[in-house]
Amino acid sequence: MERLFFLLYSAVIGIFYIMALPFLALFSFKIKYRDSIPARFFLWNNRPLKKEGIWFHVCSFGEAKAVAPIIEALPKEVLRMSATTYTGFEAINSYTTQSRYLPFEPLLFGWVKPQKALVVVEAEFWYLLFALAKKRGAKTLLINARISEYSFPKYLKMVWLYKHIFKQIDEVYAQSQTDKERLELLGAKNIKVTGNIKLAKLPMPTHSLTKPSGLVVCAASTHEGEEALVLEAYLALKKEEPCAVLILAPRHPERFEKIAKKAEAFAQKQRLVCQKYSQNKVMQSDIIVLDTLGDLVNIYAISDIVILGGAFEPLGGHNAAEAAQFGCKIISGKHYFNQKDVFDAIEGIAVVEASDLSKKILHHSLLKPAKIKSQTDLAPILKSLNNVLSN
Repeated sequence: MERLFFLLYSAVIGIFYIMALPFLALFSFKIKYRDSIPARFFLWNNRPLKKEGIWFHVCSFGEAKAVAPIIEALPKEVLRMSATTYTGFEAINSYTTQSRYLPFEPLLFGWVKPQKALVVVEAEFWYLLFALAKKRGAKTLLINARISEYSFPKYLKMVWLYKHIFKQIDEVYAQSQTDKERLELLGAKNIKVTGNIKLAKLPMPTHSLTKPSGLVVCAASTHEGEEALVLEAYLALKKEEPCAVLILAPRHPERFEKIAKKAEAFAQKQRLVCQKYSQNKVMQSDIIVLDTLGDLVNIYAISDIVILGGAFEPLGGHNAAEAAQFGCKIISGKHYFNQKDVFDAIEGIAVVEASDLSKKILHHSLLKPAKIKSQTDLAPILKSLNNVLSN
């Protein structure tokens, strides 16, 4: 039965790939995808990883950074890494030159080489990725596994598929007991609860910044529709506290220029001063647009209030722990369903409706500094990987 499923799945995904080729070729000319699509769907400059290593697969920048404590505990020569997004790929490149974009599933047949282990982070449920790695000798692990309350009903509708996927996974390390129970219903076995690896080792500042004299508000990892909300809330605060400074940090690099122009137009209309962080790191303006990667943690270190993006629109939210470690007062929207376990591990986060953001900022003196309540145990994961290396 499993062999029949393997053949049918491979045939269906192969047909889908062939049908999608014209559209993929067209999208590959877009700036956002000009590196990832040629590499993932046409294997352009995307050689297979070296054999006999520990292969980590992540999706995005956040996951790539979250695995750092595990990566650092392993010999560098065994590291193999892949990612599916541009920001994820940029991050894994800092760990090892054996870093690649993950090819789309039908291309994995000729691309996947025998590895000692495959370690997949969170919810990258690619059937052929696990199946081919396992067939070629890898121990397969799913770490930091989570199934959000929001997405769980959708997973249940496809439970027949996930039961086949989990047959290819040897060990699962879940973020919480709730995640474990949901994963078991989807067919997962050998599950251990280790907590959220995003709390294991949080990024520390790379350099010290001089804090502006006024109240510093950082709007972090914002998405489309959220910047306008933040700017209006900041304007209300500015009328009460003229020295308040807003640092606006869009989530995706391809939006940096667009948001910088939006902030500049807003500032000009309100007779405020706006600057790009990349052009002047001395923060003397009313509004600073953070248009660089890797500097957000430095901004958190000098922030009084953090408005955490990705949750004022139904997007799932972002990791609050990086700001919480500095005791910032954190405000989030209600749509943080992808970060529920991180939020549960932090006390003091103020969750508000988008329409109440201005009111909450104006009463910021009533907010409590955020504090991380729990950490994560990486020992079981490292023990499993070290066992693989010693065999």
